[in-house]
Amino acid sequence: MDLGLSGKGALVLSSSRGLGLGIAQALAEEGANVLLTGRNAQALAANAAAINARGKGTAHTHVFDLNDAGAVPGLVAAARAALGRIDILVNNTGGPPPGRMADVDPALLATHFDSMVLRLAEITQAVLPDMREAGWGRIITVGSSGVLQPIPNLGLSNALRSALVGWSKSLSNDLAGEGITVNMLLPGRIHTDRVDELDAAAAKRTGQDIDAVRKASRAAIPAGRYGKVEEFGAVAAFLASAQASYVTGSLIRCDGGSIKSV
Repeated sequence: MDLGLSGKGALVLSSSRGLGLGIAQALAEEGANVLLTGRNAQALAANAAAINARGKGTAHTHVFDLNDAGAVPGLVAAARAALGRIDILVNNTGGPPPGRMADVDPALLATHFDSMVLRLAEITQAVLPDMREAGWGRIITVGSSGVLQPIPNLGLSNALRSALVGWSKSLSNDLAGEGITVNMLLPGRIHTDRVDELDAAAAKRTGQDIDAVRKASRAAIPAGRYGKVEEFGAVAAFLASAQASYVTGSLIRCDGGSIKSV
């Protein structure tokens, strides 16, 4: 299936590794031109070179820190310079530290709200003129299965990503008539460095061997395994596609069936 992404410009946040990189790779495989962003210039350059070596969509890089409020104009200018026009925005952030919500310092909550919620809203507002001018756009925000079923010991993530649910749904209603779709993609246990870090933290917290933690985690997933980054990226590529033009305002799960609700 041709997803109609050849030549589209995609700005993918936090894409030096993990889910963001997987999405950027999937979009480039479909012929989109992508801007990889993150704090690690070396990792960005290496991943862009790997994408470009495949000879499909092209990859560019821009060092960007979501904690830096003043860096948004420079990010958007760099994206337009590299891509020509921003047709696709993938809002992706790293996760906050684990911990119980009852123990969270309000100052820490405010800090992560800025980088995980406010910054995404600022970037989205800044790229909307490109999409409105074209009468076509895709905004995909990576959330977490915790917005539907709160994950134990991930209180900050559950709270902040849930704030994005209301924002994304409201934005989708505003933009649906302009050819711009807005969706959230919710990963379950996709095997990334972040998941390895969380498993290690759980092992330390409970005193279990990390292999036991992973075994128990896999047992709670109907699919019986962790997901692959490539599988997650493929779902994102479809949401960005021409064929997904009637999918908006949705929470799309990619979790192997782990969410228990209907």
